[in-house]
Amino acid sequence: MESNLVWSFYLYVFIILALCVAFYFTKKIGPTGKSNSSKDRIYESGIVNFYGGINSSINVKYYLVAIVFVIFDIEAVFMYPWAVSLRELGLYALVEMFVFMAILLVGLYYIYKKKILRWE
Repeated sequence: MESNLVWSFYLYVFIILALCVAFYFTKKIGPTGKSNSSKDRIYESGIVNFYGGINSSINVKYYLVAIVFVIFDIEAVFMYPWAVSLRELGLYALVEMFVFMAILLVGLYYIYKKKILRWE
């Protein structure tokens, strides 16, 4: 069993190294891209000053929306494995998830009352 694992590891390392060497030589042998001033600029989109200058700032509302998104995205990360293994975990896990969702609903109520997501 261990012999198979060792050979599998060696095969994996060999394939990775072979791919690295192949990519390296493909880059060296292949055609080179032509460089011009518009390609060498920081932004190729044509927008020279995206945020309006050095002293401009981004509205705080964007950060608040991002934080709220991350919080509820992490909720989904916790709920998926819980839902997959709910039968094995039993009633205790069900109660724990209800408490977790209640805490998140309190947070959502707080966000609604403070009007964090309102764009004015």
